Amino acid sequence: MKPPPFEYLDPRTAAEAISLLQQHEGEAKILAGGQSLMPLLNMRMARPGILIDLAKVTELNYVRAANGGLAIGAMTTKRSIEDSELVQKRQPLLHAATLLVAHPQIRNRGTLGGSMAHADPAAEYPAVAIALDAEFRVLGPRGERSISARDFFVTYLTTALEPAEVLTEVRLPALSERSGWSFIELARRHGDFALAGVAATLDLERGGQCSSARIVLFGIGPTALRVEEAEQSLIGERPSESLFQQAAKKASEAIDEPLSDIHASGEYRRHLARVLTRRALTEAATRARA
Repeated sequence: MKPPPFEYLDPRTAAEAISLLQQHEGEAKILAGGQSLMPLLNMRMARPGILIDLAKVTELNYVRAANGGLAIGAMTTKRSIEDSELVQKRQPLLHAATLLVAHPQIRNRGTLGGSMAHADPAAEYPAVAIALDAEFRVLGPRGERSISARDFFVTYLTTALEPAEVLTEVRLPALSERSGWSFIELARRHGDFALAGVAATLDLERGGQCSSARIVLFGIGPTALRVEEAEQSLIGERPSESLFQQAAKKASEAIDEPLSDIHASGEYRRHLARVLTRRALTEAATRARA
């Protein structure tokens, strides 16, 4: 398979990329690693007249400590995130999710920003962003703005980015000392997109009660889904098998219309959401106690 004809542009700065997007509005597409876009081009499911490759925009390639958490440039590869000791120390949930992204060859080229901007509902990174309440730094013709993860992902393969805007940075807070986390997904084979998955965090008070929780389901609808009713059922309670079963039931019931396709039925995905949520909460609680 071969992609349709296109013009290739390779700016050296984010500002230059934005200028090119303005000049070619409506016909240009950002290339930020290409591990999702290139297959779409080859299958003729996308036909941009111009590709603007950000590979040489080195200012967007970094992992830094920031306000106790992390600031990661949009063009940072998944391999760099996987190998970063800073990520492993400050944000193990992101690190664990990265290990489940496809295969090493894909992680060598795929980028954090590319995955976030592509917004595939079965992808790992959007679920992590919502679970951690990440902040997205975006640069456009009118300057820089910030978008919360809650508002960034709109629907299937659609984000809040304007046509001439570029995602430049993702900021992730660090987990507290009393936080536990879990990232679980079920795929047909390792490296495949998840049929369903759960990202969860759990904070425990010194007395053992749950003080806060985040539960995000992915692979089951048009975007990753935060299930706040299930989270609230945990607050003030001591972790237990029965408590987690009740929360998992609430999580599965929060799915309006689970995705149904050739890989799995909607009801099977709903069942997976319930099973995986219970497992994730159990694992997160174990880590929080430790």
